[in-house]
Amino acid sequence: MLRYEDALILFHEWTKTESLRRHAYAVEASMEHYAQHFGEDVELWRMTGLLHDLDYERHPTPEEHPFVGTALLRELGYPGEMIEAILGHATYSGVPRTSLLAKTLFAVDELAGFITACAYVRPTKLEGMKVKSVNKKLKDKAFAAAISRDEIRQGAQELELELSEHIANVIAGMQAKATRLGLTAAD
Repeated sequence: MLRYEDALILFHEWTKTESLRRHAYAVEASMEHYAQHFGEDVELWRMTGLLHDLDYERHPTPEEHPFVGTALLRELGYPGEMIEAILGHATYSGVPRTSLLAKTLFAVDELAGFITACAYVRPTKLEGMKVKSVNKKLKDKAFAAAISRDEIRQGAQELELELSEHIANVIAGMQAKATRLGLTAAD
């Protein structure tokens, strides 16, 4: 049985930059929140969030990411459901998102990055962050321009949630792990 601790060791072997590590931790925190919300396997969902960009630092091109990482995970015996979800988070992979795990990973990936960007421009970071302020920033196309607003909206739709509810869930998940994310007012 693969454990979170093993996934964390693997993640640290493959991911050295602090920004990519924090992104993975933010996605992991959001996945943990949703696993609890949906009554799913928290450890599986955390590991899926943590490992979703495992190969990105070494293999950032669409030809390689997430294919190199998922091949490694398959070889190491990680569950097929996790591998399918990681493949599905890349819209260009051609792998449909059929499971709740896959839909949730896709839904939180871009949004966690966007909320992180929002936190960086606030003096209190994640503390006291409101859905309204995130929605306002989503309308500003110049803010965090590389993050796909269409994928954020599509993710909420695939989870059959209102965008505001989805934003609130991801904020809550990230706030629960704000210290690990380096997104507290003291940071």
